[in-house]
Amino acid sequence: MILTDLRDGVLSITLNRPDKLNSFNQAMADALLEALGRAADDGAVRAVLLTGAGRAFCAGQDLAAVKPVEGRAAPDLGDVVRRQYTPIIKGIRTIEKPVVCAVNGVAAGAGANIAFACDITIASEKASFIQSFAKIGLIPDSGGTFFLPRLVGPQRAAALTMLGDTLPADRAKELGLVMDVVPGERLAEVSFELAARLAAMPTRALGLTKRAFNAGMGNDLDAQLALEETLQRAAGGTADYAEGIRAFIEKRPPVFEGR
Repeated sequence: MILTDLRDGVLSITLNRPDKLNSFNQAMADALLEALGRAADDGAVRAVLLTGAGRAFCAGQDLAAVKPVEGRAAPDLGDVVRRQYTPIIKGIRTIEKPVVCAVNGVAAGAGANIAFACDITIASEKASFIQSFAKIGLIPDSGGTFFLPRLVGPQRAAALTMLGDTLPADRAKELGLVMDVVPGERLAEVSFELAARLAAMPTRALGLTKRAFNAGMGNDLDAQLALEETLQRAAGGTADYAEGIRAFIEKRPPVFEGR
């Protein structure tokens, strides 16, 4: 259901159901969550790159797995969210390593919101995003109601989710939903170079930065300033901080080891 490859400190994870536009069933969700857990635990992994196989990044939920059947109880979609999507979003946000997303094609529903939950998202110029939930009588899940208003503001979030219009990659960049848009034939190269660059940086510091960003979503200023003090103290005790200072004094590039 997914492909993984570890190279230059980057764990590349590819959603691999191209015949289903990489839509999720329980098995693929479990496989992705397992790969994220490996990335969190493996010291050799210092960055994650998430993408899709074929012409889509991810079309969201495989509706064939959750369609109502006449004469049977309706599927419990809350249970599907709890088992499949909530753990994935938490996994992306709580891994204290950078997660880059390379959106190679359509990203719909949960697929779009997984892309928006990543730390840095790059899109192919052929990519598009759609909050398809309202079109089938559902609400945005996979963190959509959390991240979208924060990324684009409540008015645009409401329009994106309630109207369900397709958003081309260049417009997604204008709205701040993705960092950059590149030609489709260069997406793999550009996104891997970005992930490899992050993998060569001080991993602990990047992870603590991510922790601070997560907390800042709900903290007031006083709480956030206190957290910055705590996390800066932790960063200052790392081997990479010592290496960074030595390299600065010696006027050479630092060689970080991620510890």
